[in-house]
Amino acid sequence: MARKYFGTDGIRGKIGQYPMTPDFVLKLGWAAGKVLASSGNSLVLIGKDTRISGYMLESALQAGLVAAGVDIRLLGPMPTPAVAYLTRAFRASAGIVISASHNPYDDNGLKFFSGDGTKLPDTVEEEIERWLDMEFKTVSSDELGKVVRAKDAAGRYIEFCKRALPNRVSLKGVRIVVDCANGATYHVAPEVFSELGAEVIAIGNHPDGININEACGATHVDGLCEAVLRYRADVGIALDGDGDRLIMVDEHGQTVDGDEILAIIAHHSHGEGKLQGGVVGTLMSNLGLEKSIQRLGVPFYRANVGDRYVIEQMNQHDCNLGGESSGHIIVSNFITTGDGIVAALQVLRAMRLTNKPLHELKKVMTKYPQTLINVRIREKINLDESVAIQDAVRQVEEQLGNRGRVLLRASGTEPLIRVMVEGEDAHETAALAEQIASAVRAAA
Repeated sequence: MARKYFGTDGIRGKIGQYPMTPDFVLKLGWAAGKVLASSGNSLVLIGKDTRISGYMLESALQAGLVAAGVDIRLLGPMPTPAVAYLTRAFRASAGIVISASHNPYDDNGLKFFSGDGTKLPDTVEEEIERWLDMEFKTVSSDELGKVVRAKDAAGRYIEFCKRALPNRVSLKGVRIVVDCANGATYHVAPEVFSELGAEVIAIGNHPDGININEACGATHVDGLCEAVLRYRADVGIALDGDGDRLIMVDEHGQTVDGDEILAIIAHHSHGEGKLQGGVVGTLMSNLGLEKSIQRLGVPFYRANVGDRYVIEQMNQHDCNLGGESSGHIIVSNFITTGDGIVAALQVLRAMRLTNKPLHELKKVMTKYPQTLINVRIREKINLDESVAIQDAVRQVEEQLGNRGRVLLRASGTEPLIRVMVEGEDAHETAALAEQIASAVRAAA
């Protein structure tokens, strides 16, 4: 069944435009309540990030759930991974996050977690969409759900995160700049690192409803790079609006992206004998990461872009580590989804136990130059059936051999063909990417 509303990461859109409207979210809450309460457990958790629209959508969502007979615990502003964790801790049937992650403030969305803290199965999302087409009927008054604000949800998540660092490891003497993206981690991330002993300088921790992700956080790290140098910090930590992404900055003010973070954690975990089943990246993961993991003598798997697909591959190959270049890092020993704070603690653990700075640790991986060209098209192209495009790809692959790779894919959201070429030489890589892009333009 083709899903009408659910994408790879829930439902998302511009506020005030369908489906991000109060009336739709009211109906969605009711439909989700009908499906989720059918298991016999009628408790659902709701968390949100700091967008101004979160209050409006939260009210509509809880009204729909209550009308379906579902009990609710309101968590308030809370990172996405916190909702995943607390859903399990409260033994709830589901958790719902009102967030558009790294998007601007005028977007919003809803992400759903099952009772075990994982993304909802496709079959459940399809069932919710089926109920969306049915007539809205409120249960009788004596069956209406009850709404309670959860006590100390933030404190429980802070303690959970702290357990991701062994008791023998202290952050005393480590100076950290934490950029909370004016998002959902503003009140928890600084506390986690501070309570573990670090000297914490927090930035992006004054949300006003509209400044989430604005020139800050994991998608805009220039300010963090400057702050690390200004405060002479040992490390910078950039989270995104809902706390499931992590980008770091080393002591020289240089960015450490998701691929490099994944390589650092993999090498340290492997050295401790705790890396299980290999490592999962994505089609966009740098070739340098793949070669770095292969040097460990363990497999490297590539999933489609999206943490949902990374987690599927991790489950399929029984891996406990996976992630994306964008900073979604899943350490499944601790949590079922991407968690920026937990991932940062794994890097800090490696720094403390090896007594090496971040700039030194990231040398376990050498990034390959990567050129990405977006070719705008007028109408859909079948890339596999275009002889000219396939010939161009084949010629480039033959020239690169095992020194690089080619990725050609259609955008899922825009009329674009994305041409990506990686290689050892930046000039060669750029020229070869343009060679394929020219063939795509001619075919378009």
